[in-house]
Amino acid sequence: MQHLQQQVFENRELSWLSFNQRVLEEAQDPSVPLLERLAFTAIFQSNLDEFFRVRVGKLLRVCSEEPKKKDPFTNLTPKAQLQAIFDTVRTLGPVRDAAYHQILSALRPYGLEQVTIHTATSADRNLMSEWFKREIRPLAMPVVVDKGKSFPFLRDRNLYIVLRLESRTGIRMGILSVADQYARMLRLGNGRFILAEDVILAYAHTLFGNSKVIDSTILRVTRSAAILLDDLGDLRTGDYRTDMETMLQERKRLPVVRMELSETFYEPAVDYLCKKLGISKQQVLYAKAPLDLSFVFECKDLVPNPSLVYPRLVPQKSSQVAENRLMFTQIRKQDLLLSYPYESIRPFLRLLDEAADDPAVISIEITLYRMTRDSRVIAALCEAAGRGKQVTALTELRARFDEEGNIAWSKVLERAGVHVIYGPSDYKVHSKLLRITRKMRGKIETFVQVGTGNYNEKTAAIYTDYCLMTADPVLGEEAGKVFEALRNNEIPKPMEYLLAAPLGLRPRVIEHIHEEIAFAKAGKPAYIGLKMNGLCDKTIIQKLIEASQAGVKIELLIRGICCLLPNVPELTENIEIRSIVGRYLEHSRVYLFGTEERRAVYIGSADFMPRNTKKRVEICAPIRDAAIRRRICEEFSLQFNDPVKARIRLADGSYVHPQPKDDVLPSQEQLYLAAYQRIQNTEAPQLLSHHD
Repeated sequence: MQHLQQQVFENRELSWLSFNQRVLEEAQDPSVPLLERLAFTAIFQSNLDEFFRVRVGKLLRVCSEEPKKKDPFTNLTPKAQLQAIFDTVRTLGPVRDAAYHQILSALRPYGLEQVTIHTATSADRNLMSEWFKREIRPLAMPVVVDKGKSFPFLRDRNLYIVLRLESRTGIRMGILSVADQYARMLRLGNGRFILAEDVILAYAHTLFGNSKVIDSTILRVTRSAAILLDDLGDLRTGDYRTDMETMLQERKRLPVVRMELSETFYEPAVDYLCKKLGISKQQVLYAKAPLDLSFVFECKDLVPNPSLVYPRLVPQKSSQVAENRLMFTQIRKQDLLLSYPYESIRPFLRLLDEAADDPAVISIEITLYRMTRDSRVIAALCEAAGRGKQVTALTELRARFDEEGNIAWSKVLERAGVHVIYGPSDYKVHSKLLRITRKMRGKIETFVQVGTGNYNEKTAAIYTDYCLMTADPVLGEEAGKVFEALRNNEIPKPMEYLLAAPLGLRPRVIEHIHEEIAFAKAGKPAYIGLKMNGLCDKTIIQKLIEASQAGVKIELLIRGICCLLPNVPELTENIEIRSIVGRYLEHSRVYLFGTEERRAVYIGSADFMPRNTKKRVEICAPIRDAAIRRRICEEFSLQFNDPVKARIRLADGSYVHPQPKDDVLPSQEQLYLAAYQRIQNTEAPQLLSHHD
């Protein structure tokens, strides 16, 4: 097994960092419009923030509590993993910095310019001075850190100005928060701007009396988010929602996992900060780009030039859906499939609205994981409850970083008369499942929706996902069993058609893989195709290795974490792995088992990661409609063979771009054009090729 681990496995955390490196590569890609490249630097940073909060936070905790616990794939200890993480991040940081400054330099001829205190004109300085006096100084709360004084609490991911101050009494440290009560950017006109932290840094000396500033830096800390309800101890009340609210408050004060500084700073002062924050020097990182890049999305307003952004693509109507017929009538006639963001989410929203309004609808049951701020889904559920329907909404309060929003939505739903449930205590409910029950002329019928993405209108415009709507009575009955289990705070039992984690998904997947192994050993063609966000379930990975050794052709389209290496002789030489990072975030999960004439096709919410297969309630549905099944297979093949964005994984774990081809569009744009052609039945709009 040790030999196998060394040859075909990769560490989970390093695999994730490799994914984020692919995100950063989009910021370096000259074929990507400049403002979109700038956005990718911010996406890279936001991804890394979450990685430190969740994964590094957890590893530091494990390092303290179980220092000998090893990674199941590479046998690395927590300490060794942390060392490898920080080493890798230190190599990526300068790449991010260089990309940011190169992009800004390229944007200058278009009128976008980030001004610094050194490049500011006298007119700029006048504006900065007035802004500082009017907007910042009244809110400023400078803190002087001296002997005998407590060190101030530094909020997670907030920016701080840190100064070394010299006065008659000696050298002290001054800290000033860059508050979120004022704008991050001071617009100087004609596309020119300066960041708030640079303005504050320029005038901070005026807030500390007669002290002289002898050194300065901008600081940002990242705090762990690795906390569970069980960690609350005596703070637990027994009321689940109240305890979740308490946990969120406690999370804000978790230990620091990373400290970022904008420039080199006096080394003993850095040591002092490390001591006060309880971190090692390993956890200190320096950056030459702004420490918080979230402001870059506003730059599109400063230089509204179409050539600097992606061509506008509007989600199309579904060619399967008629505008003048009830959704129930259409779904009863045939299964419907929506493909976001190429097709609009509106038909699904219509289904919910019609269900709320239809007197024949008895009940609506739905699982909610992440919702947008102005959710039409929530509005429809509240409307349905107000009209006397039996509405049950499982609201997952543990959806990471959406907890506060979901707690608030659960209260809104309850006030509207919706029966809110939370599911089994030890398992997150990550499924995307809707069941509508209707009674017409004494006959009961059910309508089921299964999706790969959340009920979120915002992400439906930027994430690629599938949405299946069906009146199949078999799936309706099994969906009913899922909700019955959830209402009883239980996990669903294995079923005949729906794959339901944690009990019924992994065993069925293993069965399907085993069937393909049997075909291959009998000398017949065998095939497995998987598309998902992550692959690190060791049991499934080992079965895929066995299938490869038996001669099964395996195509894996894995966007993010992938702990398996392909093309290793005698082990994974029949496995090809690719990853798409592009304009839209690839989010759909698709499982294909068998050659074309006997292929089983599933879509659903589960990646092949232990958290999905063992610790969550996930639902994946078989595609029983032949036309939809064929379409999903064709789209999988199109994406797997994407000649522009499908990076190819090599046996050493690295990813390479395919050979560039002229006048070929990325698969995401091809899928949009296909959606346009299906509904318009006319020549598609002209899009720039990837190399134009």
